Order: sequence, then C-alpha cells, then structure tokens
Amino acid sequence: MEKFTTLQSRAIPLHIENVDTDQIIPARFLKATDRKGFGDNVFRDWRYHKDGTINHDFVLNDPKFTGSILVAGDNFGCGSSREHAAWAITDFGFKVVVSSFFADIFKGNALNNGLLPIQVTETFLETLLTQIEKHPETIIEVNLENQTIEAKDLGLSSHFEIDPYKKTCLINGYDDIDYLVNNIKLIEAFESQKTY
Repeated sequence: MEKFTTLQSRAIPLHIENVDTDQIIPARFLKATDRKGFGDNVFRDWRYHKDGTINHDFVLNDPKFTGSILVAGDNFGCGSSREHAAWAITDFGFKVVVSSFFADIFKGNALNNGLLPIQVTETFLETLLTQIEKHPETIIEVNLENQTIEAKDLGLSSHFEIDPYKKTCLINGYDDIDYLVNNIKLIEAFESQKTY
C-alpha cells in the first residue's frame, strides 16, 4: 500500500445519507477479482443515466468539484460487506472519505485497502459539506499522525479517532502481512522464549 501521512486536497461533497455499498459499486460489476478498473463504475447508477449518458447533475460529474477527498453524508458504506466498494473508491482516486458514521465492515475494508475513513461529528460534517458546496476551491488538510482534519480557510478543524494498529499500517504503507514481516525479529525473539 501507499504510505499515508498528510494530504492536502480539494474535496467532493456527496451530500447524501445512507450511501450503501450497492450504490458505491453495483453488484453487476463484481465479476472481477482484480482491484483495478472498479473506479470506472463507482456510483455508476448515479453518474450515468439508464441509457448510458452522463448525468451532469451528479456531483462527481461536476467539473467545479475535484480532489482526492470524498465528504459524504451520515451512515456511509452501509449494506453488504463487499470489499469492492473500497476498491472502487480508491481506484477512482479517493484517499479519504469523511462522514459522521461508517458501517463497521466498510470501515475495516477501507483501512485494509489504504483508504482513510474519517469520522467527524454531524455538526462538523454538515458545516463542511455546506462550505465545500459554496467554496469548491477549499483545500482540506488531513494529518494522520496528529489525527486532524482541517479547512484553514473556513476556520474548521476536528480531531478524529483511528485504531492505533491501522494508523501504523497506513503511515508505513503496510498491509497485515507487511506488518508481520517488518516485525519478524520481534516475533522470533518472542517465540524463542517459549518452552514447548
């Protein structure tokens, strides 16, 4: 995985609550097992009309909104446990998703795939969404080491929680296997003390 320490980016406001994994990546696109290419169909049924033409009213198709941070409504990633939802979001280019609540399985899948889910208060989220909609050029800074998200120009700042193990993995670009391999000497030392 790519290392994650800090990120400065514009953001895309998805002002919709209860976004489920079938809306993130519809089931008909789950045939592949490779992580690549899922970004082409992220939010497919919202980004495109049924006839395949682009839905210019959907925020991801609005050229004034760009960036690698998705700011979404409450209860993001609910529904089925498909890991493909995290794959699709990261393959599209997002590195961070901000919401006031994440489904547990989605949150775990996101962290396992290098996507940082940042949970903030409902008040902070609503203010951030509204301000990004008014000021699309807003730069948001995410500092994983300090566990802060900040929009300095808007005077907004918040602390967020993250599992210490997952924080270590993201900062170092480790998946679970990488973490074990990089601690092999500690593991061997611990094993050498065991008596069987």
